[in-house]
Amino acid sequence: MTDLSSVDFKDIYCSDEIAALQPERYSKAVSSFLGSFGGIKEDIRIFSAPGRTEIGGNHTDHQRGEVLAASVNKDAIAIVRRTAGDEIRVNAEGFDPVMIRTDDFGVKPEEKNTTASLVRGVAAALSGRGYNIGPFDAYITSDVLIGAGLSSSAAFETLIGTVISGLFNESKIDPVTIAMAGQEAENKYFGKPCGLMDQMASSVGNLVYIDFRDPADPVVRKVDFDLEKSGYVLCITDTKGSHADLTHEYAAIPQEMTKVAQLLGQDKLRDVTPDMILDNIGKLREEAGDRAVLRAVHFVEETKRAREEADALARGEVKSFIKLVKASGNSSFKYLQNVYSNSDVTVQNMSLALAFSDSFLGEDEAARVHGGGFAGTVQAFVRKDNAPGYKELMDKIFGKGACEILSIRKYGGMEM
Repeated sequence: MTDLSSVDFKDIYCSDEIAALQPERYSKAVSSFLGSFGGIKEDIRIFSAPGRTEIGGNHTDHQRGEVLAASVNKDAIAIVRRTAGDEIRVNAEGFDPVMIRTDDFGVKPEEKNTTASLVRGVAAALSGRGYNIGPFDAYITSDVLIGAGLSSSAAFETLIGTVISGLFNESKIDPVTIAMAGQEAENKYFGKPCGLMDQMASSVGNLVYIDFRDPADPVVRKVDFDLEKSGYVLCITDTKGSHADLTHEYAAIPQEMTKVAQLLGQDKLRDVTPDMILDNIGKLREEAGDRAVLRAVHFVEETKRAREEADALARGEVKSFIKLVKASGNSSFKYLQNVYSNSDVTVQNMSLALAFSDSFLGEDEAARVHGGGFAGTVQAFVRKDNAPGYKELMDKIFGKGACEILSIRKYGGMEM
Protein backbone atom coordinates (compact mmCIF):
# COMPACT_ATOMS: atom_id res chain seq x y z
CA MET A 1 0.00 0.00 0.00
CA THR A 2 1.10 3.57 -0.65
CA ASP A 3 2.59 5.19 2.45
CA LEU A 4 0.59 8.43 2.64
CA SER A 5 3.35 10.08 4.66
CA SER A 6 5.57 9.88 1.58
CA VAL A 7 3.09 11.59 -0.78
CA ASP A 8 3.81 15.20 -1.71
CA PHE A 9 0.22 16.42 -1.59
CA LYS A 10 1.25 20.03 -2.26
CA ASP A 11 2.78 18.98 -5.57
CA ILE A 12 -0.48 17.31 -6.62
CA TYR A 13 -3.06 19.68 -5.13
CA CYS A 14 -1.16 22.94 -5.68
CA SER A 15 -2.08 24.85 -2.51
CA ASP A 16 -1.08 24.38 1.12
CA GLU A 17 -4.69 24.72 2.22
CA ILE A 18 -6.05 21.95 -0.04
CA ALA A 19 -2.99 19.74 0.47
CA ALA A 20 -3.50 19.87 4.24
CA LEU A 21 -6.95 18.27 3.83
CA GLN A 22 -5.75 15.26 1.87
CA PRO A 23 -4.16 12.92 4.48
CA GLU A 24 -7.42 12.75 6.45
CA ARG A 25 -9.47 12.45 3.24
CA TYR A 26 -7.34 9.57 1.97
CA SER A 27 -7.31 7.83 5.35
CA LYS A 28 -11.10 7.98 5.53
CA ALA A 29 -11.32 6.54 2.02
CA VAL A 30 -9.06 3.64 3.02
CA SER A 31 -11.24 2.98 6.06
CA SER A 32 -14.37 3.05 3.88
CA PHE A 33 -12.77 0.57 1.48
CA LEU A 34 -11.93 -1.81 4.29
CA GLY A 35 -15.42 -1.40 5.71
CA SER A 36 -16.94 -2.30 2.35
CA PHE A 37 -14.63 -5.08 1.22
CA GLY A 38 -12.61 -6.21 4.25
CA GLY A 39 -9.03 -7.43 4.04
CA ILE A 40 -5.88 -5.63 5.09
CA LYS A 41 -4.40 -2.25 4.21
CA GLU A 42 -1.13 -3.62 2.92
CA ASP A 43 -2.53 -4.98 -0.37
CA ILE A 44 -4.42 -1.91 -1.55
CA ARG A 45 -3.40 0.70 -4.12
CA ILE A 46 -4.55 4.28 -4.60
CA PHE A 47 -5.33 6.16 -7.81
CA SER A 48 -6.45 9.70 -8.62
CA ALA A 49 -8.03 11.46 -11.60
CA PRO A 50 -8.69 15.22 -11.75
CA GLY A 51 -11.66 17.25 -12.79
CA ARG A 52 -11.22 19.46 -15.80
CA THR A 53 -11.89 23.00 -16.86
CA GLU A 54 -12.53 24.01 -20.45
CA ILE A 55 -10.62 27.20 -21.18
CA GLY A 56 -11.22 27.63 -24.91
CA GLY A 57 -13.14 25.83 -27.61
CA ASN A 58 -16.69 25.87 -26.29
CA HIS A 59 -18.54 23.05 -28.08
CA THR A 60 -15.87 22.52 -30.73
CA ASP A 61 -14.57 19.03 -29.95
CA HIS A 62 -17.56 17.17 -31.41
CA GLN A 63 -17.02 18.95 -34.76
CA ARG A 64 -13.35 17.89 -34.98
CA GLY A 65 -12.25 21.27 -33.78
CA GLU A 66 -9.60 22.58 -31.40
CA VAL A 67 -9.80 23.13 -27.65
CA LEU A 68 -7.75 24.43 -24.74
CA ALA A 69 -8.42 22.71 -21.43
CA ALA A 70 -6.76 21.96 -18.11
CA SER A 71 -6.95 19.59 -15.18
CA VAL A 72 -7.73 21.19 -11.82
CA ASN A 73 -6.93 20.45 -8.20
CA LYS A 74 -10.24 18.73 -7.52
CA ASP A 75 -10.20 14.99 -8.07
CA ALA A 76 -11.75 11.57 -7.68
CA ILE A 77 -9.69 8.98 -5.81
CA ALA A 78 -9.99 5.20 -5.82
CA ILE A 79 -8.82 2.78 -3.16
CA VAL A 80 -8.47 -0.55 -4.98
CA ARG A 81 -7.40 -4.15 -4.64
CA ARG A 82 -6.99 -6.92 -7.19
CA THR A 83 -9.20 -9.90 -6.45
CA ALA A 84 -9.80 -13.44 -7.64
CA GLY A 85 -12.83 -14.50 -9.62
CA ASP A 86 -14.63 -12.64 -12.38
CA GLU A 87 -16.22 -9.58 -10.75
CA ILE A 88 -15.45 -5.88 -10.75
CA ARG A 89 -17.06 -4.32 -7.67
CA VAL A 90 -17.18 -0.55 -7.28
CA ASN A 91 -18.62 1.36 -4.35
CA ALA A 92 -18.73 5.06 -5.28
CA GLU A 93 -19.65 7.37 -2.43
CA GLY A 94 -23.21 8.61 -2.88
CA PHE A 95 -24.17 5.99 -5.48
CA ASP A 96 -25.47 2.44 -5.48
CA PRO A 97 -22.81 -0.31 -5.43
CA VAL A 98 -21.83 -1.65 -8.85
CA MET A 99 -20.94 -5.21 -9.79
CA ILE A 100 -20.11 -6.29 -13.32
CA ARG A 101 -18.63 -9.54 -14.61
CA THR A 102 -15.37 -9.48 -16.54
CA ASP A 103 -16.89 -11.75 -19.18
CA ASP A 104 -19.95 -9.57 -19.85
CA PHE A 105 -19.23 -6.22 -21.46
CA GLY A 106 -22.33 -5.89 -23.60
CA VAL A 107 -24.44 -2.72 -23.51
CA LYS A 108 -27.22 -2.95 -20.91
CA PRO A 109 -30.12 -0.59 -21.74
CA GLU A 110 -31.32 -0.73 -18.14
CA GLU A 111 -27.95 0.70 -16.98
CA LYS A 112 -28.25 3.89 -19.03
CA ASN A 113 -27.32 7.00 -16.99
CA THR A 114 -25.80 4.94 -14.16
CA THR A 115 -22.31 4.48 -12.75
CA ALA A 116 -22.53 0.80 -13.74
CA SER A 117 -22.71 1.84 -17.39
CA LEU A 118 -19.50 3.85 -17.08
CA VAL A 119 -17.56 1.05 -15.37
CA ARG A 120 -18.78 -1.50 -17.90
CA GLY A 121 -18.19 0.86 -20.81
CA VAL A 122 -14.60 1.76 -19.91
CA ALA A 123 -13.73 -1.90 -19.30
CA ALA A 124 -15.37 -2.89 -22.59
CA ALA A 125 -13.57 -0.18 -24.56
CA LEU A 126 -10.15 -1.13 -23.18
CA SER A 127 -10.81 -4.84 -23.62
CA GLY A 128 -11.82 -4.19 -27.21
CA ARG A 129 -8.47 -2.48 -27.76
CA GLY A 130 -6.64 -5.58 -26.60
CA TYR A 131 -5.81 -4.61 -23.02
CA ASN A 132 -6.05 -6.94 -20.04
CA ILE A 133 -9.08 -6.68 -17.77
CA GLY A 134 -9.34 -8.44 -14.43
CA PRO A 135 -11.38 -8.47 -11.24
CA PHE A 136 -10.94 -5.81 -8.58
CA ASP A 137 -12.68 -4.03 -5.74
CA ALA A 138 -12.74 -0.24 -5.58
CA TYR A 139 -14.03 2.43 -3.24
CA ILE A 140 -14.29 5.83 -4.93
CA THR A 141 -14.82 9.25 -3.41
CA SER A 142 -14.76 12.53 -5.28
CA ASP A 143 -14.75 16.25 -4.63
CA VAL A 144 -15.42 16.89 -8.32
CA LEU A 145 -19.04 17.69 -7.60
CA ILE A 146 -21.78 16.82 -10.07
CA GLY A 147 -23.11 20.00 -11.68
CA ALA A 148 -20.04 22.04 -10.74
CA GLY A 149 -18.86 22.19 -14.35
CA LEU A 150 -15.61 20.28 -13.76
CA SER A 151 -16.84 17.09 -15.44
CA SER A 152 -17.27 14.56 -12.66
CA SER A 153 -18.13 11.84 -15.19
CA ALA A 154 -14.86 12.32 -17.10
CA ALA A 155 -12.89 12.12 -13.84
CA PHE A 156 -14.73 8.90 -12.95
CA GLU A 157 -14.11 7.36 -16.38
CA THR A 158 -10.45 8.37 -16.33
CA LEU A 159 -10.11 6.92 -12.85
CA ILE A 160 -11.54 3.53 -13.89
CA GLY A 161 -9.26 3.46 -16.94
CA THR A 162 -6.23 4.40 -14.88
CA VAL A 163 -7.02 1.69 -12.33
CA ILE A 164 -7.28 -0.94 -15.08
CA SER A 165 -4.01 0.30 -16.57
CA GLY A 166 -2.25 0.14 -13.21
CA LEU A 167 -3.62 -3.17 -11.96
CA PHE A 168 -3.52 -5.25 -15.14
CA ASN A 169 -1.40 -3.49 -17.76
CA GLU A 170 1.70 -2.28 -15.91
CA SER A 171 0.41 1.32 -16.17
CA LYS A 172 1.22 1.25 -19.88
CA ILE A 173 -2.13 2.34 -21.31
CA ASP A 174 -1.47 5.83 -22.60
CA PRO A 175 -3.65 8.73 -21.39
CA VAL A 176 -5.15 9.36 -24.84
CA THR A 177 -6.39 5.77 -25.07
CA ILE A 178 -7.88 6.01 -21.58
CA ALA A 179 -9.65 9.22 -22.60
CA MET A 180 -11.08 7.56 -25.71
CA ALA A 181 -12.33 4.66 -23.62
CA GLY A 182 -14.08 7.13 -21.33
CA GLN A 183 -15.77 8.87 -24.21
CA GLU A 184 -16.89 5.55 -25.70
CA ALA A 185 -18.36 4.55 -22.34
CA GLU A 186 -20.25 7.82 -22.03
CA ASN A 187 -21.54 7.79 -25.62
CA LYS A 188 -22.38 4.11 -26.05
CA TYR A 189 -23.15 2.88 -22.52
CA PHE A 190 -24.20 5.91 -20.48
CA GLY A 191 -26.12 7.50 -23.34
CA LYS A 192 -24.67 11.03 -23.43
CA PRO A 193 -23.42 12.34 -26.82
CA CYS A 194 -20.31 14.09 -25.46
CA GLY A 195 -17.13 14.97 -27.29
CA LEU A 196 -13.64 13.95 -26.17
CA MET A 197 -12.38 17.13 -24.52
CA ASP A 198 -13.47 16.36 -20.95
CA GLN A 199 -11.88 12.94 -20.83
CA MET A 200 -8.72 14.13 -22.57
CA ALA A 201 -8.11 17.00 -20.14
CA SER A 202 -8.67 14.75 -17.14
CA SER A 203 -6.52 11.90 -18.43
CA VAL A 204 -3.61 13.87 -19.91
CA GLY A 205 -3.49 16.59 -17.25
CA ASN A 206 -2.01 20.09 -16.99
CA LEU A 207 -2.83 22.86 -19.46
CA VAL A 208 -3.34 21.16 -22.81
CA TYR A 209 -4.22 22.16 -26.37
CA ILE A 210 -5.95 19.43 -28.37
CA ASP A 211 -6.69 19.29 -32.09
CA PHE A 212 -9.44 16.79 -32.90
CA ARG A 213 -9.15 16.91 -36.70
CA ASP A 214 -8.54 13.15 -36.57
CA PRO A 215 -10.54 11.98 -33.54
CA ALA A 216 -8.81 8.60 -33.66
CA ASP A 217 -5.41 10.28 -33.36
CA PRO A 218 -5.82 13.74 -31.79
CA VAL A 219 -2.86 16.09 -31.60
CA VAL A 220 -2.13 16.85 -27.95
CA ARG A 221 0.23 19.65 -26.93
CA LYS A 222 0.93 20.68 -23.36
CA VAL A 223 1.12 24.43 -22.85
CA ASP A 224 3.89 25.69 -20.61
CA PHE A 225 2.27 28.46 -18.61
CA ASP A 226 1.90 29.11 -14.87
CA LEU A 227 -1.39 30.94 -14.32
CA GLU A 228 -0.75 31.86 -10.70
CA LYS A 229 2.75 33.20 -11.36
CA SER A 230 1.18 35.50 -13.92
CA GLY A 231 -0.88 37.11 -11.15
CA TYR A 232 -4.22 35.46 -11.97
CA VAL A 233 -6.39 32.74 -10.49
CA LEU A 234 -9.14 30.63 -11.99
CA CYS A 235 -12.58 31.07 -10.44
CA ILE A 236 -15.43 28.65 -11.14
CA THR A 237 -18.92 29.58 -9.95
CA ASP A 238 -21.65 26.96 -9.67
CA THR A 239 -24.82 28.96 -10.32
CA LYS A 240 -26.88 26.10 -8.84
CA GLY A 241 -29.04 25.60 -11.92
CA SER A 242 -30.68 22.24 -12.46
CA HIS A 243 -29.36 19.99 -15.24
CA ALA A 244 -32.55 17.91 -15.20
CA ASP A 245 -34.26 17.61 -18.58
CA LEU A 246 -31.46 19.41 -20.42
CA THR A 247 -30.08 16.48 -22.43
CA HIS A 248 -32.07 17.62 -25.47
CA GLU A 249 -30.50 21.09 -25.19
CA TYR A 250 -26.97 19.67 -25.16
CA ALA A 251 -27.73 17.19 -27.94
CA ALA A 252 -29.22 19.89 -30.19
CA ILE A 253 -25.88 21.70 -30.50
CA PRO A 254 -23.90 18.92 -32.25
CA GLN A 255 -27.02 17.93 -34.20
CA GLU A 256 -27.55 21.44 -35.59
CA MET A 257 -23.87 22.00 -36.28
CA THR A 258 -23.63 18.69 -38.10
CA LYS A 259 -26.69 19.49 -40.19
CA VAL A 260 -25.10 22.72 -41.42
CA ALA A 261 -21.89 20.84 -42.22
CA GLN A 262 -23.76 18.19 -44.20
CA LEU A 263 -25.66 20.82 -46.18
CA LEU A 264 -22.24 22.17 -47.15
CA GLY A 265 -21.00 18.75 -48.22
CA GLN A 266 -18.98 18.06 -45.06
CA ASP A 267 -19.53 15.50 -42.31
CA LYS A 268 -18.46 17.96 -39.58
CA LEU A 269 -17.77 21.68 -39.43
CA ARG A 270 -13.97 21.44 -39.21
CA ASP A 271 -13.28 22.51 -42.79
CA VAL A 272 -16.21 24.90 -43.17
CA THR A 273 -15.21 28.55 -43.75
CA PRO A 274 -17.11 31.81 -43.20
CA ASP A 275 -17.33 32.26 -46.97
CA MET A 276 -18.93 28.82 -47.38
CA ILE A 277 -21.61 29.79 -44.85
CA LEU A 278 -22.25 33.17 -46.46
CA ASP A 279 -22.31 31.83 -50.01
CA ASN A 280 -24.98 29.30 -49.03
CA ILE A 281 -26.84 31.39 -46.46
CA GLY A 282 -30.28 31.11 -48.04
CA LYS A 283 -30.18 27.34 -48.26
CA LEU A 284 -28.78 26.99 -44.74
CA ARG A 285 -31.42 29.26 -43.20
CA GLU A 286 -34.22 27.49 -44.98
CA GLU A 287 -33.13 23.90 -44.34
CA ALA A 288 -31.28 24.13 -41.00
CA GLY A 289 -32.71 27.27 -39.39
CA ASP A 290 -31.13 30.47 -38.16
CA ARG A 291 -29.95 29.10 -34.82
CA ALA A 292 -28.05 26.30 -36.54
CA VAL A 293 -26.34 28.85 -38.78
CA LEU A 294 -25.38 30.98 -35.78
CA ARG A 295 -23.96 27.94 -34.03
CA ALA A 296 -21.89 27.14 -37.10
CA VAL A 297 -20.60 30.73 -37.14
CA HIS A 298 -19.61 30.28 -33.48
CA PHE A 299 -17.70 27.10 -34.26
CA VAL A 300 -15.73 28.55 -37.16
CA GLU A 301 -14.39 31.39 -34.99
CA GLU A 302 -14.17 29.53 -31.67
CA THR A 303 -11.99 26.72 -32.93
CA LYS A 304 -9.42 29.28 -34.15
CA ARG A 305 -9.63 31.10 -30.81
CA ALA A 306 -8.66 27.98 -28.87
CA ARG A 307 -5.42 27.74 -30.86
CA GLU A 308 -4.78 31.46 -30.47
CA GLU A 309 -5.35 31.24 -26.72
CA ALA A 310 -2.86 28.38 -26.42
CA ASP A 311 -0.30 30.30 -28.47
CA ALA A 312 -0.82 33.48 -26.43
CA LEU A 313 -0.24 31.63 -23.16
CA ALA A 314 2.82 29.85 -24.57
CA ARG A 315 4.24 33.30 -25.36
CA GLY A 316 3.26 34.63 -21.93
CA GLU A 317 0.90 37.22 -23.41
CA VAL A 318 -1.77 37.29 -20.71
CA LYS A 319 -3.56 40.40 -21.98
CA SER A 320 -4.01 38.85 -25.41
CA PHE A 321 -5.32 35.69 -23.76
CA ILE A 322 -7.87 37.64 -21.66
CA LYS A 323 -9.10 39.43 -24.78
CA LEU A 324 -9.67 36.06 -26.48
CA VAL A 325 -11.51 34.69 -23.43
CA LYS A 326 -13.90 37.65 -23.59
CA ALA A 327 -14.50 37.03 -27.29
CA SER A 328 -15.19 33.36 -26.56
CA GLY A 329 -17.78 34.22 -23.92
CA ASN A 330 -19.42 36.76 -26.19
CA SER A 331 -19.69 34.23 -29.02
CA SER A 332 -21.13 31.52 -26.76
CA PHE A 333 -23.82 33.88 -25.48
CA LYS A 334 -24.84 35.42 -28.81
CA TYR A 335 -24.22 32.74 -31.40
CA LEU A 336 -23.89 29.34 -29.68
CA GLN A 337 -26.72 30.34 -27.34
CA ASN A 338 -25.95 27.95 -24.49
CA VAL A 339 -26.19 30.34 -21.54
CA TYR A 340 -29.81 29.61 -20.66
CA SER A 341 -32.51 27.16 -21.70
CA ASN A 342 -35.28 28.27 -24.01
CA SER A 343 -37.67 25.92 -22.21
CA ASP A 344 -37.83 28.28 -19.21
CA VAL A 345 -36.47 31.76 -19.85
CA THR A 346 -37.43 32.92 -16.35
CA VAL A 347 -34.44 30.96 -15.02
CA GLN A 348 -31.15 32.47 -16.19
CA ASN A 349 -28.59 31.69 -13.51
CA MET A 350 -25.56 31.99 -15.75
CA SER A 351 -26.77 35.16 -17.45
CA LEU A 352 -27.05 36.70 -14.00
CA ALA A 353 -23.57 35.54 -13.03
CA LEU A 354 -22.10 36.94 -16.24
CA ALA A 355 -23.89 40.27 -15.83
CA PHE A 356 -22.54 40.83 -12.31
CA SER A 357 -19.12 39.53 -13.36
CA ASP A 358 -18.96 42.11 -16.14
CA SER A 359 -19.82 44.89 -13.71
CA PHE A 360 -17.27 43.77 -11.11
CA LEU A 361 -14.27 42.62 -13.12
CA GLY A 362 -11.71 44.97 -14.66
CA GLU A 363 -10.70 45.32 -18.28
CA ASP A 364 -7.83 42.91 -17.70
CA GLU A 365 -10.14 40.18 -16.33
CA ALA A 366 -12.77 38.03 -18.04
CA ALA A 367 -15.73 35.72 -17.39
CA ARG A 368 -17.42 33.27 -19.75
CA VAL A 369 -19.84 30.35 -19.87
CA HIS A 370 -18.04 27.19 -18.85
CA GLY A 371 -18.51 23.78 -20.42
CA GLY A 372 -21.82 22.52 -21.78
CA GLY A 373 -23.80 25.49 -20.56
CA PHE A 374 -27.52 26.11 -20.08
CA ALA A 375 -27.65 25.71 -16.31
CA GLY A 376 -24.20 25.19 -14.90
CA THR A 377 -21.13 27.25 -14.25
CA VAL A 378 -19.25 30.35 -15.27
CA GLN A 379 -15.48 30.62 -15.42
CA ALA A 380 -13.51 33.74 -14.63
CA PHE A 381 -9.85 34.68 -14.85
CA VAL A 382 -9.38 37.14 -12.02
CA ARG A 383 -6.38 39.02 -10.64
CA LYS A 384 -5.22 37.53 -7.36
CA ASP A 385 -5.89 40.72 -5.44
CA ASN A 386 -9.44 40.91 -6.81
CA ALA A 387 -10.35 37.25 -6.34
CA PRO A 388 -11.59 37.42 -2.71
CA GLY A 389 -14.01 40.21 -3.60
CA TYR A 390 -15.22 38.37 -6.69
CA LYS A 391 -15.79 35.20 -4.68
CA GLU A 392 -17.73 37.18 -2.07
CA LEU A 393 -19.96 38.64 -4.79
CA MET A 394 -20.71 35.29 -6.42
CA ASP A 395 -21.35 33.64 -3.06
CA LYS A 396 -23.76 36.45 -2.17
CA ILE A 397 -25.79 35.78 -5.31
CA PHE A 398 -25.65 31.98 -5.49
CA GLY A 399 -24.96 30.89 -1.92
CA LYS A 400 -21.95 30.27 0.28
CA GLY A 401 -19.33 28.15 -1.44
CA ALA A 402 -20.76 28.69 -4.92
CA CYS A 403 -17.50 30.20 -6.15
CA GLU A 404 -14.25 28.27 -5.87
CA ILE A 405 -10.75 29.54 -6.52
CA LEU A 406 -8.94 26.69 -8.25
CA SER A 407 -5.47 25.85 -9.49
CA ILE A 408 -4.35 24.01 -12.60
CA ARG A 409 -3.00 20.59 -11.61
CA LYS A 410 -0.02 19.30 -13.56
CA TYR A 411 -1.01 15.62 -13.34
CA GLY A 412 -3.76 13.71 -15.12
CA GLY A 413 -4.86 10.21 -14.11
CA MET A 414 -2.19 8.72 -11.85
CA GLU A 415 -1.33 6.14 -9.24
CA MET A 416 -0.35 7.74 -5.97
